[in-house]
Amino acid sequence: MAGAQVANILADGGARVVVFEQRARPFGKIEDGLPRWHSGLRNKEFERIQGLLDHERIWFVPMTEVGRDIDFSALVYDWGFSAVVLASGVWRDRPLPIPNADRFVGRGLIYQNPFIMAFNHAHDPGYAGPRYHVPDGAIVVGGGLASIDVVKVLMLENVRSKLAERGIEVDLEEMEKAGIPKTCAAHGLAFEELGLRGATLVYRRRAADMPVASAPEGADAEGLAKVRASREKILARAQSKFLFRFEALASPEEGLVESGRLVGLRLRRMAASDEGKLTKTDETFDLRGSAVVSSIGSIPEPIPGVAMRGELIAFLDGELGRIEGLPTVFSAGNVVTGKGNIIASRRHAKVVGEQVARAYLGLDTEGAGALADAMETAGRSRAAAVAQQVMASAAPVSAEARAGLNARVSARQADVGYQGDLRAWIASRPPPQ
Repeated sequence: MAGAQVANILADGGARVVVFEQRARPFGKIEDGLPRWHSGLRNKEFERIQGLLDHERIWFVPMTEVGRDIDFSALVYDWGFSAVVLASGVWRDRPLPIPNADRFVGRGLIYQNPFIMAFNHAHDPGYAGPRYHVPDGAIVVGGGLASIDVVKVLMLENVRSKLAERGIEVDLEEMEKAGIPKTCAAHGLAFEELGLRGATLVYRRRAADMPVASAPEGADAEGLAKVRASREKILARAQSKFLFRFEALASPEEGLVESGRLVGLRLRRMAASDEGKLTKTDETFDLRGSAVVSSIGSIPEPIPGVAMRGELIAFLDGELGRIEGLPTVFSAGNVVTGKGNIIASRRHAKVVGEQVARAYLGLDTEGAGALADAMETAGRSRAAAVAQQVMASAAPVSAEARAGLNARVSARQADVGYQGDLRAWIASRPPPQ
């Protein structure tokens, strides 16, 4: 969304803008990271993004990843652009903090981003990515809204499978709205009769510390206490509706391995002060599971030619995403904030309140309007600030450079089969059903 917002503002200001999209459709984490039961929100955002990009001054170039299909340095120095704005998001999962974690991928370890993407595209006939069947009893490591999305998928899919074994077909979106207990009761059953163990969400801090609602800047002790209580209520409500277990104050330390496969985690028991300060204890314990799904955050994919500082791009500032030695490069959106959660990252420094979080998690409908507002207005002011700086600092492009740039863009569009009609292109690649 950040890229579409910046592009639209620049185009409205008279600039000629080229948008390179790494996938076929320009919907990013709205399509691939927001679980498909948010169908109403997803469709609204799809239309909004199309509206931003369907502009006479914007050239759309799909299926083109910078760093893979186009060299970043060439884009900055050779193509003829007066400025480049990075808005590539955060698609890489932060590694699970156990020794040699990557060797267990596909052997008991699953990461959140490909897992939710596969869930969203499960019924898309054109989807060729990984598919996951996660048996009952999985462990989810996390603590934010995205980790609750993951544990909901596991619970809903396993309940649906068990009901299907009894000849009962249920719609996943309807079950998500009603909740698991009410869905079972509607068919004369109790959850316990299904014989499911359920998934377990493991968090290194307390429920009161979960980043599912945030305090206003400068909140006093009373305000902080209210936010912590809100977080506990949100988790308790989610557990009562989706019936997952929660293990607090437990930090992954090493994997439990059998026959080369990850079958659980050895967890370090943590202690938290009243202020939330975390310390390790001497206690460890083992938790076994059918699989481990890591949902501890997303980070940018490294781009050759872009300096990194640890897991994040080495930005000089957190507002305009400037990079040392690259005066014509700016950045916007999640790639700057380093946050992949739809609500938190889209609202940037704004407060993620209890009402919005409850609506996002499907706990009630009272906050649906607030959630829609957050999705509708998020990031616009920051996008405008980036666009303003781009326009102020961009040098004029010569006619010769413009002609060369136009030729390169047209050639790339032809290579991927894009003929210039954004809405027709998107309509020919329908979303997952």
